[in-house]
Amino acid sequence: MIAEEQKVDLKTLPDNELVKKALAHDYEAFDELVNRYEDKLYTLTYKITGNQDDAKDALQDAFISMFKALDSFQGKSNFSTWAYRITTNSALMRLRARKKEQNKFSDTLQLEDDVNWAQVPSTALNITDSIAKDELKKVIDNSIKSLPPEYKTVFILRDVEKLSNLEVAKVLGISITAVKSRILRARLYMRNQLANYLSGKKI
Repeated sequence: MIAEEQKVDLKTLPDNELVKKALAHDYEAFDELVNRYEDKLYTLTYKITGNQDDAKDALQDAFISMFKALDSFQGKSNFSTWAYRITTNSALMRLRARKKEQNKFSDTLQLEDDVNWAQVPSTALNITDSIAKDELKKVIDNSIKSLPPEYKTVFILRDVEKLSNLEVAKVLGISITAVKSRILRARLYMRNQLANYLSGKKI
């Protein structure tokens, strides 16, 4: 008798192999992809929408979209980048559908051609790593929520999720230059908000 082939442990397979299996109607492979990215993508949808119900709905819509469009994933980029792009779009659609009140943040920051990028911290004063006080965390969260969607999304992907400029550009379908411009404006805004809070001003 031929020994029964040992079942492959899906947890050990790279994303692209799981995609191939899912396309061959191995639904457990797609379930593994869902399990692998669910927490990270929920964090993304929640930070974009600022609402648990919308975040859950956006995530569900995103996974449905991924499953339906799986055959369009060609493996030219990482599966994670593709998943982030679909999930970001899903969250933004939820945000627009809810007709969230337009914030008052102005896109009128005057940026000089010789901006010293090194002077703007890469993690907005390391807010995701060093902030311990709950009150200050709330200030940061509220500041992020008040950013316009195009700046907020870039900020979340770049400084919270730690994607590279190139990855953010691929996720959003914009140029690296646009990513740098938007993240700079977002960081400047966040820095000003934090400075106002630390100086005792209401924000």
